[in-house]
Amino acid sequence: MSHSPIHRAGHSPIEVELEEGKTYTWCACGRSNSQPFCDGSHQGTGIDPVVFVAERSGTVWLCMCKQTATPPLCDGSHNKKNNL
Repeated sequence: MSHSPIHRAGHSPIEVELEEGKTYTWCACGRSNSQPFCDGSHQGTGIDPVVFVAERSGTVWLCMCKQTATPPLCDGSHNKKNNL
């Protein structure tokens, strides 16, 4: 199935505080109004959010350009020339 284009939600990662054992839903489509987390705006796009459980409490950097190879974590893809 083809899907809608992925939208860039930002040009740099966002720092978030996670709580160990808590389930989070990272927006993979870039359409959510509650970035970096999903608000259901992906409905009908063919793009699913990434659901994950925090392995430990602490600060992480979540991807906002939506081009990371390690979702939901930033891998520096926002710095690559072809992703600007």
